Amino acid sequence: MLAMSAAQLGLSTHIFSSEPSPIAGQVANRTTRADDTDTAALHAFADSVDVITFESENYPAGLLDTLELHCEVLPPRTALSTSQDRLTEKQFLSGLGLRTAPFANVETEADLGAAMARIGTPSILKTRSFGYDGKGQVRLSRTDEAAQAWASLGAAPCILEGVVDFRCELSVIAARSRAGEIVCFDPGENLHRDGILRTTTVPAPHVSGALCEKAKDLACRILEALDYVGVMGIEMFIDEGDEVLINEIAPRVHNSGHWTQDGCMIDQFEQHIRAIVGYPLGGGVRHSDVVMTNLIGDEVSRAHDLLDEPDVSLYLYGKADIRPGRKMGHFNRITGPAPTVRR
Repeated sequence: MLAMSAAQLGLSTHIFSSEPSPIAGQVANRTTRADDTDTAALHAFADSVDVITFESENYPAGLLDTLELHCEVLPPRTALSTSQDRLTEKQFLSGLGLRTAPFANVETEADLGAAMARIGTPSILKTRSFGYDGKGQVRLSRTDEAAQAWASLGAAPCILEGVVDFRCELSVIAARSRAGEIVCFDPGENLHRDGILRTTTVPAPHVSGALCEKAKDLACRILEALDYVGVMGIEMFIDEGDEVLINEIAPRVHNSGHWTQDGCMIDQFEQHIRAIVGYPLGGGVRHSDVVMTNLIGDEVSRAHDLLDEPDVSLYLYGKADIRPGRKMGHFNRITGPAPTVRR
């Protein structure tokens, strides 16, 4: 989707991937298939482009060291390294005065016992790195579950988070340009199942306009603090007292921002490309109300039926293997025109 947005703006793309058949390679001008540790391939790739961006947080720092010898990598390294480690991320957010779930660093089984004594249960033990879509985490209901949870995560460095009693989850998709201009899309309300995002609804049905504006303001503070360039997804919790807690940041285009493809004139993908190449940002104005729904695993079999629905726009990712829990595509359902002024 990033490659297609770049092409729409008259730009050429070169994809670097360790996958044998990278999906973006189906629509890019060039593709390099090589391992992340292949320094010769990385040098050649970086020499061939003007700016590099990424669509996952799980890239090793050594890879960036190689790439940055040749050209800019955006979003910046500080944003990537902050998001790659849940402890660093929480400390960064807390340092800005933003609220998060209670948390504690866990590097040993003894640390876990001490953390549970302080934070209590229910709580969630999460690996500090390489966790997504519910992977790399275990929910703890009793203290006697600690040893098994620690072992199940491979005794890797973890963070223990207290469970937040929230009434809904929001995502803010925000962009910051090279010149420091920030544009936020309207917050979307998310529903998860088994740790995987199922739907994002815009406008958020259970959140006031004032609270949505507050969420945007918090997103702006995060982007400014990181001197960010590009699109970022920020997941937030709204608690019973209408307070906003930051759950996590994602320095990239985000699944919960896919609604912008049919709800806005300029979507998150084009916005990201505009930001990293130095073009003016789009306004982010929403013209339609949208519900985005992910197609998980064999739910992709619904695709052809969805094509018959007049208010639905379908996006399939071209993934060859259907696996449980794998995002195979999504669809956006237009539920009405956006009002000129939000309540």
